[in-house]
Amino acid sequence: MSQILEVKNLKKYFKTPRGMLHAVDDVSFSIEQGKTVGVVGESGCGKSTLGRTLIHLLESTDGKIFFHGEDITHADKKKLRELRENMQIIFQDPFSSLNPRMTAFETVKEPLTLAGKWSKEEIGQRAEAIMETVGLDARLRNSYPHELDGGRRQRIGIARALALNPEFVVCDEPVSALDVSIQAQIINLLKELQEQYNLTYLFISHDLSVVEHISDTVGVMYLGNLVEYGETKDIFANPLHPYTKALFSAIPIPDPTVKKERILLEGDTPSPVDPPVGCRFCTRCANAKEICKTQEPVLKEIEDGHLAACHFV
Repeated sequence: MSQILEVKNLKKYFKTPRGMLHAVDDVSFSIEQGKTVGVVGESGCGKSTLGRTLIHLLESTDGKIFFHGEDITHADKKKLRELRENMQIIFQDPFSSLNPRMTAFETVKEPLTLAGKWSKEEIGQRAEAIMETVGLDARLRNSYPHELDGGRRQRIGIARALALNPEFVVCDEPVSALDVSIQAQIINLLKELQEQYNLTYLFISHDLSVVEHISDTVGVMYLGNLVEYGETKDIFANPLHPYTKALFSAIPIPDPTVKKERILLEGDTPSPVDPPVGCRFCTRCANAKEICKTQEPVLKEIEDGHLAACHFV
């Protein structure tokens, strides 16, 4: 299976009054066509910034982004317009990401209209078809966002993202703002759409159970770094990095008779404006040694296809 996206040493820094904030720092990975890569980590670790940088909602500070083998790191306006059709995003909050003055039908039609490839009649037909595909009733076409529940709003967001038939979609915590029952519906919808259109997802979430269900591969981020990466079954069966182990120890087990040892992290999270010289996790790691404070670990293959960035794995 061919690679659709490859990222090499990607960095995204932001200027702040205190200095440069290292939101994404030296991240490398690749995604195969039709697959899902899940990205997990604590709030503020750089997950969303990574996704937005990949599709040029944010411009990278350094590193390379390849789409179908073509370097798109510094795409011009013409190339960006082309990329917008092939790379889309589903936002976390369906209410704030929708225009309150546009109906559901107008929202789905907008990207088709901006593309300038179809007649008014064709745009209407395509918009109706994609709304039906994502499970939006025809009676809702003239509804405004405030008149709909969260699940239907997110379906509008999904329809808008898929209107131009993209190949790669960044799902930026698409179910975190929804009720649990609605979450399951949206996750199942995303999986069905992936099979139907051969979509490739970067699925960003802090819900490990959802990531395990939907992802083929998982990347664990901590303070802008990718600290572990591998196939979902390998990561969940045998987490290697101390941070991943602590994260997974917090997953609840639906059996009150089973007792699970919880790994509680102590110490403070370093500032992304002034990250530690060595391992960024060393201030909270129970296994940290002197080398961790001075030498940054490299993300290396520990098992077949399973990578971790730790001196002692």
